[in-house]
Amino acid sequence: MYTKRSYGILPETVNGLMEDLFFKGMHKVNDEAALYQVPVNIRETDGSYELHVIAPGLKKEDFRLAVEKNMLTISFAHREENKEQANDGKWLRSEHKMRSFKRNFTMNEKVETTGITAKYADGILLVTLPKKEVSEPTKQEIVIN
Repeated sequence: MYTKRSYGILPETVNGLMEDLFFKGMHKVNDEAALYQVPVNIRETDGSYELHVIAPGLKKEDFRLAVEKNMLTISFAHREENKEQANDGKWLRSEHKMRSFKRNFTMNEKVETTGITAKYADGILLVTLPKKEVSEPTKQEIVIN
């Protein structure tokens, strides 16, 4: 049985990550098109958090990244065309496939939202979320007069 855990960083996404993989995985629609959840790996380094979005076959122009308050949204839309022609140029078949994806990540106070960067190479979108110094609450004694 799966027990939901809290990891602190990106809590809404990480907590539901396993549930997404197990319960929203691959689904067949009419035995031709497959709807799927794009896998996202999350890694912590000394100075940042990294999101590795596994999305082969796309171009960097297909992606959209946005930050609003403490929410990072990663999405893409990609249209594929598959056309076959006869010798005289008549269309025998024309299929248009649309792939899209949207995922929201809640960021906590440890992320410096103004320094987020992204790079797409070899089918993986790497989003780097730099850490910021979070000052520990100071303890101060107050003298009563």
